Amino acid sequence: MAETKYPSEIISLPSKGFFYPEDNPLASGEVEMMYMNASHEDILTSQNLIRRGVVIDKLLKSLVVDKSINLDSMLIGDKNALMVAARVLGYGKAYDFELDCPACAEHNKDTVDLTTLEEKKINFDGLEKGVNEYSWTLPNSKIPIKFKLLTQSDERDIDAELKALKKLSKGQAEKEVTTRLKKVLIEVDGKTERAVINKFVDTTFLAVDSLALREYLKSITPDIDMSYNFECSLCAYEEEVAVPMTVRFFWPSTRV
Repeated sequence: MAETKYPSEIISLPSKGFFYPEDNPLASGEVEMMYMNASHEDILTSQNLIRRGVVIDKLLKSLVVDKSINLDSMLIGDKNALMVAARVLGYGKAYDFELDCPACAEHNKDTVDLTTLEEKKINFDGLEKGVNEYSWTLPNSKIPIKFKLLTQSDERDIDAELKALKKLSKGQAEKEVTTRLKKVLIEVDGKTERAVINKFVDTTFLAVDSLALREYLKSITPDIDMSYNFECSLCAYEEEVAVPMTVRFFWPSTRV
């Protein structure tokens, strides 16, 4: 029996595949994805997968045609592009959501055409293709550093570490900022030892430099621009805000 060929689309990655090694299929800058079908909805409604927090990962893995692609190696911005594409291929381009006005607190209902969301424009000049690494100098302390863009695997490690720290330090401040910085940094002042980097983040990294790095990192990270122009239906307040990624983004409101 001939293998069934499901309808699919070629999805462009915001990174253009620039940061992946040549032997990684993601280096092509494109991923072929199947249209969602009823069996994929079984994944979305699996309470077991939802409880484990892996439902979206399982969905994307099932939709990607090339099974040699390791989603763990995918940059977060590229994964976001696949999520938006999967939503469009599954339930259409119109995404309905609700948002409270920051000015008058009016409860607004809004709709965004997901196909109008554009990729962030990234300048790759001066970077080495196939290498996920940036060189930068902290603006206040003038310390040279090297850092990388986070992958799905990095995000999973961060989540696991934050959960472990939360159990060990009940009632104390959560350490999301420092945990992320330790994962992002790969060299500080010419030193690559993990113990040195961790100590720098915990004891020496000035808040002004930390904020500057996080803002710079956000500006250069390939991703989908999820912003849209919000206008309140009551007071006409306008602001560019991020499209809220609620549970309704993937989970259909109607159940059989």
